[in-house]
Amino acid sequence: MVFKKAHPFIKGTLILTLTGLFSRLIGFFYRIYLSNLFGEEGMGIYQLLGPVLALTFSLCAAGIQTSISKYIAAEIAKGQKRAAYRYLFAGLFFSIGLSLICMEVLLIFSEKIAVGFLHESRCASMIRILAYSVPLSSVHSCINGFYYGIKKTGIPSATQLIEQFCRILCVLFASLLAEKAGSAPTINVAVLGLVIGEGVATLVSVCAIYRHACLDKSAKESRIPGIGTVCDHLLSLAVPLSLSRIVINFLQSIEAVMIPLKLQDYGYDVKTSLCVYGVLTGMALPLIFFPNALTGSMSVLLLPMVSEADSTGDSGKVKKTAVKTILLCLLLGLICTAAFYLLGPFFGKFLFKSELAGIHIRSMGFICPFLYLSTMLSSILHGLGKAIPVFAISVVSITLRLGFVYFLVPLFGIDSYIFATILSQVISALLLMCLLKKYW
Repeated sequence: MVFKKAHPFIKGTLILTLTGLFSRLIGFFYRIYLSNLFGEEGMGIYQLLGPVLALTFSLCAAGIQTSISKYIAAEIAKGQKRAAYRYLFAGLFFSIGLSLICMEVLLIFSEKIAVGFLHESRCASMIRILAYSVPLSSVHSCINGFYYGIKKTGIPSATQLIEQFCRILCVLFASLLAEKAGSAPTINVAVLGLVIGEGVATLVSVCAIYRHACLDKSAKESRIPGIGTVCDHLLSLAVPLSLSRIVINFLQSIEAVMIPLKLQDYGYDVKTSLCVYGVLTGMALPLIFFPNALTGSMSVLLLPMVSEADSTGDSGKVKKTAVKTILLCLLLGLICTAAFYLLGPFFGKFLFKSELAGIHIRSMGFICPFLYLSTMLSSILHGLGKAIPVFAISVVSITLRLGFVYFLVPLFGIDSYIFATILSQVISALLLMCLLKKYW
């Protein structure tokens, strides 16, 4: 009863946080299983798909989802509940159209992308499988944006868990079939599991939003914005946000592809460079991001809340939110840094059976306060319509890391990249705080 009466932000954050923690816990065991099944090199190849997935998502869904969430929250604050559906349908129209184009591009140019961009021919078949997940994730993301805008996180949380379970079951089933046939499964199975998981989650999301629309008995408002106005509002935020995400993810993609290549310049062979890359990005970093389930959940709901406060001119609420955010992130970050420093080697051996993973966990633990702070402050600034300054800060951060990767990784190895990652997050957090200073 107390939970039902809780503030929507607290209730939504709690649901997303618990779901996120449980989902990441499942993800850890899943990654451990994949690393045992396909080895560190296989994990490195699998992680190379990250840039392709990030780029397609940033083009087709990321900016549109944020825009849907922001404008739906603003309409709800003005009492225009029925208008929210127009923003959702407009977002779906644009997102699905872009995703179908992206899917065709990935299917047609999979070989060129694998060899020319990722420098790994074994990724071609994986890209062709991955292509079918793009339209599914676009629909799923837009519907999630709707629920975040109305501060109801039950459906996004449920579909996140459903996706994880379906992904794992697919890989387990394929592994059992391969074992019975006397052969070993390929890493393509993991990508197939991703597509199936996304498909089931999307189906559940579509059924949920259809039921929500049918049960919504809100009176029809007289001032519902026209479809032209809705599209104008939606694209005014989605376009610059999508472009900024594309640029950022493109730079991150260059970074991800460049790291194994520069490790080869450092003296590693192809297999060793992929193993080191796979341990860092597929084992150490997911553990570092585990506590980010809390800050990530809060950031998702901070955007519509801040947008609502800004639209009503409540600057005091924005100030209070910013101060509490900074204090919470610093406290959580310092606790996590201490935990990862003290227990990093244990986590590496116990979870991943890798001493190298333990070393990276201990080193990367110093990023926690600044990583969590950047996540939350970026969401607040997006809610205030400051997408372009946030984009500029992100570009500065990534450019710094790229410089270290290009010039210093060939000389000092992966340690120079870890240092660059920590330094870039420190600079990002400080610049974002400066940007918010006028609201303090």
